[in-house]
Amino acid sequence: MSEINTPIKQPHSIKISSGEYYQRWRLVKDAIARYAVVAGGLGVIVAVVMIFFYLLYVVYPLFISASTKPVSDYAVPEQALGKTLLLEMEEQNEVAARFTDSGHVVFFDVATGKTLLTEAVAIPEGAHITSFAQGSPINQGAVIYGLDDGRAIVVKHQYKVTYPNDVRAITPSLKYPLGEQPLLIDDGGAALQKIAVKVGDDSSTIVATTADTEQGAGKIRLVNVQKEQALFADEATLTRTDAVLEQSAANIATILIDKDESNLYLISNDGQLSYFDINNKTNPSLKQQQNVVDAEQTITSVAFLNGDLSLMIGDSSGLVSQWSKVRDASNRPAMQKIRSFKVSDKAVVSINAEQRRKGFMTTDAEGVVGIYHSTAEREMVKDRVSTALPTAAVLSPRANALLLQAADDTLHFWRIDNEHPEVSVKSLWQKVWYESYPKPDYIWQSSSASNDFEPKYSLTPLVFGTLKGAFYAMLVAIPLALMGAIYTAYFMAPTMRQYVKPVIEIMGALPTVILGFLAGLWLAPFMEEHLAGLFTMLMLVPVGVMLFAFVWQFVPKSLTQQLAEGWDAALLIPVILFSGWFAFQVSVPLEALLFNGSLRDWFKAEWGIGYDQRNAMVVGVAMGFAVIPTIFSIAEDAIFSVPKHLTVGSLALGATTWQTMIRVVLLTASPGIFSAIMIGFGRAVGETMIVLMATGNTPVMDLSVFQGMRTLAANIAVEMPESEVDGTHYRVLFLAALVLFMFTFVFNTLAEIIRQRLREKYSSL
Repeated sequence: MSEINTPIKQPHSIKISSGEYYQRWRLVKDAIARYAVVAGGLGVIVAVVMIFFYLLYVVYPLFISASTKPVSDYAVPEQALGKTLLLEMEEQNEVAARFTDSGHVVFFDVATGKTLLTEAVAIPEGAHITSFAQGSPINQGAVIYGLDDGRAIVVKHQYKVTYPNDVRAITPSLKYPLGEQPLLIDDGGAALQKIAVKVGDDSSTIVATTADTEQGAGKIRLVNVQKEQALFADEATLTRTDAVLEQSAANIATILIDKDESNLYLISNDGQLSYFDINNKTNPSLKQQQNVVDAEQTITSVAFLNGDLSLMIGDSSGLVSQWSKVRDASNRPAMQKIRSFKVSDKAVVSINAEQRRKGFMTTDAEGVVGIYHSTAEREMVKDRVSTALPTAAVLSPRANALLLQAADDTLHFWRIDNEHPEVSVKSLWQKVWYESYPKPDYIWQSSSASNDFEPKYSLTPLVFGTLKGAFYAMLVAIPLALMGAIYTAYFMAPTMRQYVKPVIEIMGALPTVILGFLAGLWLAPFMEEHLAGLFTMLMLVPVGVMLFAFVWQFVPKSLTQQLAEGWDAALLIPVILFSGWFAFQVSVPLEALLFNGSLRDWFKAEWGIGYDQRNAMVVGVAMGFAVIPTIFSIAEDAIFSVPKHLTVGSLALGATTWQTMIRVVLLTASPGIFSAIMIGFGRAVGETMIVLMATGNTPVMDLSVFQGMRTLAANIAVEMPESEVDGTHYRVLFLAALVLFMFTFVFNTLAEIIRQRLREKYSSL
């Protein structure tokens, strides 16, 4: 076979034209841009969702109920030293004290019950204890022993903390703030049956009831001891004042003295409360007497709530009621029941108030312990600690542990986790009756200089202030922005529009902190001084414009035709400026003639409307100025983008320019106009710096345009830097942020739904 030589084809390069190269590169760039847009959009969604869940994560612990956990049970230490009159626990929950009816104090380890120290109170030989009472528990308060010879001795337990070898050691001891020698209360030597004490730095007050004697019936004696420390003396001089209350000592079950030693409360077995003013220690005066429980019930336990402004009274039906001083219509203080708690179906054996919050712990006859917060009206926990009848109980100073002694001589030590009891749906959104207030109200007051202060976390005035500020801002911005957008897009000459639209949009670039600064330091004083001029301007400027329009009809056509179409608005600028100037000039004589020289004083005298310099009117003008560019720009674009064939067709069918604008252009552009208003409203709701600097930041609920307010955003900006991380205040501020987030999200979602329906409805035009 002959070989057939076939030519081998050599590979050759494929040439790509420049047109194909750019086409491929454009497709690559389109793909990159498409994926970048998708990634950006998904990133925004993920960021918003993460913000929401982070806010929820911080806020969630506010609504978790408290929990308790048993730690140890053990026999009462040193039972031979007598029955327990009082249990106490120091701040670290490591050392407890047991005061006995034999006059001994047993210090023991809280976790194990091991005895650490036993001390005998300096009770004179031959005297017997007939009464006992606890003073204020704050800072290891004093206790008092009343004796059968008319004397009393005050003792205070204290704890010294040291750190040998970097290990904490707590050393308990006793101190006698009024001296180791008993203080004579009744010079007749009658036994002290009921007793109470309040020990202060410079003053101490003791109130005691004496037993009946052959000389007469028992009395209620009040002894006040003043300490006077000389400059160069080592020991203080005690000055004593005695008084006898004009009330029978019979049937008195409980005596309580408040921390200021100015009010005395006597509670009888039949449920009668007697309230005395003891500011004048030589002449106490009875202010009020009334029954505080139902006729068929008896009082089983009484205790002060933290701050000594309220009495927590437990009865045999398991009801605990809170009684506090409230000023009546005559501005006189009177005890009034402000709330009650049904804690059990059995009798309330004891009530122990928290030392740092407005919470309290109750124990009933079946050994069930309940922890509540009075103001939030919230039950935090309820657990059975013992099956035997409780005989003594104590809540630790930090309210994170409890110690309970039962009738079977067993001590029960439990841990408590109760971080945020102050917060509840009621305390956040409903009216709450706070101590020392005449009625329930919405109040935000998160801090104070007082140690006994109760934080008030009502979000209602903040939400109200947010909506109030946004309302007045939109009241100013919507008419000006929409009217300006309509004229600019539809009536204004194209050349003039090229200047007007960018200038107004540049207004939106002004920092709000500058606007707030000007509003607070210049606009607010100016509006206060020229209040009448502002109201006069609102009336004279429209009148001036209408007069100018009326006169313009009589101007010769040869002059009017020289003005290019769409430049009419330029002629109104001097008219508006002159009308405004004239309004301020005539306002002074009008104010003197009609309002006795001051419109602000006239409002106050005639209508009872006060005037705050930094008020909602200032915020409305300043924030409205900030919102106008946003609404104007979006609305103007929407109106200008209406297809020309719609307007031309309408005019061709005989409609006037205004009819075309109202019935065609505005309806077609309504989705865009609605979006502009909603975006402007969202801007006003979330505005921070203007409302922060232009209002008094007072969280009041007053619709008056002359009063200030506090918004959610401004409140977060002001208080977040000073809040304790993970504290209740900190988490409530995050809750305010969550409320603002949810409000904006829900409102924008509804706005988008409405906008889509408007688009569908008018898309056929």
